[in-house]
Amino acid sequence: MHTMLAWSARIDRVLSIAGRIGAWCGMLLVFAVCIDVATRYLGLPKPFGWNATQLQESEYWLHTFLFALMIGWAYVRQAHVRIDLFRELMTTRTKCLFEMAGIVLFLATYSVFGVWYCYEYALASYLSGEASKATVGLTHIWIVKSALVVMFLLMGLAAVSQFIKVLAVFRGELSADMTAAALGS
Repeated sequence: MHTMLAWSARIDRVLSIAGRIGAWCGMLLVFAVCIDVATRYLGLPKPFGWNATQLQESEYWLHTFLFALMIGWAYVRQAHVRIDLFRELMTTRTKCLFEMAGIVLFLATYSVFGVWYCYEYALASYLSGEASKATVGLTHIWIVKSALVVMFLLMGLAAVSQFIKVLAVFRGELSADMTAAALGS
């Protein structure tokens, strides 16, 4: 179990790095929206020689990267939505069983299918040289579509890491504070 927990810690470090990059995308998104508002309503010139369409499309690109890169980190940090109405009445071992079943039946499965389908989606975009529907929009749409593949890969890694930690809790091999962090309680 010690080796598996070490792998979980490594995965969590990867997710943390991806989350930090995603957070920077969030900061850039705020900056892009401010520039968009300033150029639209105050008549300031657009940066980098961009037009309004490119600026607005860059906002949805940054939004995509923000979510794609932070979702795995958010999951292992217990920042996701839970329905705690019944969960709070469960014992720790029962919570672990529900968590492990949810990871295997839903999160891991969803991640595998997401990677499979989004990979084909991004590959088709790359092979066709897809660009924005707007004639003056951004090119290389495959980059933003590839972010979906990365998102599902990060979700899959988060599922593996979380499963290892919850299994360790189930077996009674984690301290009380690590148990609380692993189960979100």
